[in-house]
Amino acid sequence: MKNNLIKIVGFGHYVPEKVMTNDDFAKFLETSDEWIYTRTGIKKRHISGEESTIDLAYQAAINTIKNSNYDVNKIDLIIVATITSKLRTPSVANLVQARLGINEKHVMTFDINAACSGFVYALEVASSLLLSGNYKSALVIGSEQMSSIVDWNDRSTCILFGDGAGAVILEKSNDETDKVYFYNGSKGDDKGILWIDPKVKMDGKEVYKFAVDIMPKAIQKVLEMSPYKLEDIDLIVPHQANIRIIQSVAKDMNLSMDKFLVNIDEYGNTSSASIPILLSEYKSKHKDKKRALFIGFGGGFTWGAAIMNI
Repeated sequence: MKNNLIKIVGFGHYVPEKVMTNDDFAKFLETSDEWIYTRTGIKKRHISGEESTIDLAYQAAINTIKNSNYDVNKIDLIIVATITSKLRTPSVANLVQARLGINEKHVMTFDINAACSGFVYALEVASSLLLSGNYKSALVIGSEQMSSIVDWNDRSTCILFGDGAGAVILEKSNDETDKVYFYNGSKGDDKGILWIDPKVKMDGKEVYKFAVDIMPKAIQKVLEMSPYKLEDIDLIVPHQANIRIIQSVAKDMNLSMDKFLVNIDEYGNTSSASIPILLSEYKSKHKDKKRALFIGFGGGFTWGAAIMNI
């Protein structure tokens, strides 16, 4: 990526108020808090109820704009990563534009579907469009209403997912330390290992094998594309699918879990929203600049890694 200087100038997220604990699942499924937590690391998740993917995306956008005191009229690119929009068209991004009151501005909007890797995919697309010189400010959102696509009678999947949205605002940078690097890839899942048709269907063992294999490889690949070594990375920001996956990657790469941001106990798997929610929570408490490595994987199969300053 030529002149790959990109900075994040805003962070934000939104989750619904309603919380569903593991004990709530035990009321209608043969499961328990201990069973769920020891296998996944999840204690609870937020459930949207009447709030749609569009509602979640808009609230995350508003919080991002407020947190950074950003002029909404500067935004000329909106990309939303999602797999849970109830509408085929308009896109979630298009309707976020309308709700933000910038319909009269020159704005490009679209959604992308790369499952849980979607946010990292969207970051590369947004960065490329900014570096083309045709756009100046990109709002990138991961938004998911996973509760709308789970089979509530399938104990193996419904316990895993939660609802929420996270967002960032990107601009081009003049700071040589703000170089960004991306490695995104895919492998066609023609065997139905992780599909939504119309509800989530997943072979958990195969997904686990895929995740623990691809995450270290993607991390290593994006490092090779950069001038950095693993020890130069301050934080690893992984997709929150299962604590055991993150622990396996840490062990495989001889890393302390302290280097990984984790909040799966609070939110469960929010698909494309998990990485930006993590980022927003971290930045609400830490203002100092850090070099972060994002790593996602998901249905498709897809995977994505990025190195950016946060």
